[in-house]
Amino acid sequence: MESSTFTRPEKGAELDLRIDALAYGGNGIARLEGYVVFVSGAIPGDRVRAVVTKRKRGYAEARTLDVLEPSPERIVPLADHPGAPWQVLPYERQLAVKQEQVRDALTRIGHLDGFELDEIVPAVEQWRYRNKLEYSFGTDADGALICGFHAPGSWHQIVAVSDCLLASERSNVAREQVLAWCRAQGLEAFDRRTHTGLLRNLVVREGRRTGQLQVRLVTGPGELDGASLAAAVDCDGLTWTRTDALAETTQGGVTEIVAGAPSLEEELCGLRFLISPHAFFQTNTEMAEVLYGVAAQRADLKGWERVYDLYCGIGTVGLSLAARAGEVWGLEIIPEAVANAISNARRNEVKNARFFAGDVRLALRELVDEANRPDVCVIDPPRAGLSQKVVRRVIEAAPRRIVYISCNPTTLAPNAAQLVETGYVLRRVSPVDMFPQTPHIECVAVLDRA
Repeated sequence: MESSTFTRPEKGAELDLRIDALAYGGNGIARLEGYVVFVSGAIPGDRVRAVVTKRKRGYAEARTLDVLEPSPERIVPLADHPGAPWQVLPYERQLAVKQEQVRDALTRIGHLDGFELDEIVPAVEQWRYRNKLEYSFGTDADGALICGFHAPGSWHQIVAVSDCLLASERSNVAREQVLAWCRAQGLEAFDRRTHTGLLRNLVVREGRRTGQLQVRLVTGPGELDGASLAAAVDCDGLTWTRTDALAETTQGGVTEIVAGAPSLEEELCGLRFLISPHAFFQTNTEMAEVLYGVAAQRADLKGWERVYDLYCGIGTVGLSLAARAGEVWGLEIIPEAVANAISNARRNEVKNARFFAGDVRLALRELVDEANRPDVCVIDPPRAGLSQKVVRRVIEAAPRRIVYISCNPTTLAPNAAQLVETGYVLRRVSPVDMFPQTPHIECVAVLDRA
């Protein structure tokens, strides 16, 4: 077929495709006369039949319907689990792909060079490593209440899960206890098309070191028999969030304590932390210690430095660095998390750390006025990375060293490039595998002011 006569496939078209690479985010890449098709559920070497789900001028997205010829690398999956799409790849291959994707993002997106890229640190556990899972309620084909995950590519269809292999056995038991209680109560799942029904989400969080379990049920407006629910679920803290938001999110709403403790306790880096229901905490405890250990090494503190901990959450990074620093100043937009950070500093008798609530974009200048300029700035931003305004504020603060903890190399790359343009030098990048069986990548980047 001549390129001039090539017609882009329509939405709904079924294609016979050969996958030749993996894109960041985990989709396979196929090409039709140079036209790129991103294919979910496919890996390099596969020949698949796929249906086009989205059509753009420069690319299309498709979902695998059948694997016609499996890749020589494809292995039998252990779990029927949409949250573990890379389990069909050998773990060593997963690590190699992630390593290359970090390099590719920095060089191709950031146009960066001259930095040292460390070998990716493998995970301690390849399965049952998550300390937090967020489930969704739905109904099966017979109309029965189920609890599980969104089907790949679907915003309304829920796939039931009986044993989530990313969660511990105890966490799975708690989910099944809540589901059984909801069924016995005759409660209905929230319908994401009609916006009717009560049950929306279930959040189960576990203290891997303390053994504590925190369960949070998320519903629409309505009433529940809290005492009956508490009697049915074996956990250390049970909370209930009511929300009228239409978006699929476990954040926001009004949360009340049904039974037990309002916060979960966990140990990390030799410190003990309180984690409130809405607060962020790394979802792989064992590898969070590794990640923060790498960050501490890269910060290379001598004991006198002023350290800023931006997007500090409940203070895990800042408090883990406090013993090596002169002083630590944390900034976080969620007041509940800041309250946790302050409490965590007290419980661990850390005297040289202070935490404040504020939007980094707006409050960083005020922090500099209050605390003076940082020597080292540790930044652990959300997946979207730093906005240009935040980057400008960091540059104004003029830290000697920036330790950037990234969960997305494709947003790290442009942020690092912006910093390099203003005189910083990207020295070293260290990938850490926090999430085996998934395409997610964490890494620690170090930038020094030239």
